[in-house]
Amino acid sequence: MKTFGGKVLFLDRDDINTDEIIPAKYLTVSSKKALGPHLLEDLKLEGFESSRDIAGAAAVVARANFGCGSSREHAPWALEANGINLVVASGFARIFRQNMFNGGLIAAQLPKEKIDELFSRFAAAGASVALDWARRELVFTGNKGSGELRAGLELGAFDRELVESGGWVDYANAKY
Repeated sequence: MKTFGGKVLFLDRDDINTDEIIPAKYLTVSSKKALGPHLLEDLKLEGFESSRDIAGAAAVVARANFGCGSSREHAPWALEANGINLVVASGFARIFRQNMFNGGLIAAQLPKEKIDELFSRFAAAGASVALDWARRELVFTGNKGSGELRAGLELGAFDRELVESGGWVDYANAKY
């Protein structure tokens, strides 16, 4: 199973769509790696610069309805190409969420109040997150004395199997 966790990239906005995650002009690219440099390049968010802010991130924390818009596997692929395999938000577009799990990545939905607390406690100071798979728990740690926050990770049995297998293809190869 992949390792989940590391530096968190905070994106303080609802409705970050798949065209902002990876612009449509790159959908003809034939490899995940080639998508990497273009992740979030069209995202308009005050103070955010994709070329500066993505480096080293392993997780994203955003607001509601992350991954809305066009249904495409390229959005999770672009995240993965940058070493991001965990997205935490208060809600996800259904197809984006399933595409994350199909790729062996995690889309972790937390209540709005928990997302608000993550932003208020950790966004300015920076944070890292670790996944305690055995306890099904995300553990956020602040960089500048902002403490620790634990949040339960609720996944259905099938989504857990997809993550443990490394995604749909590896799951299907093992089962069928």
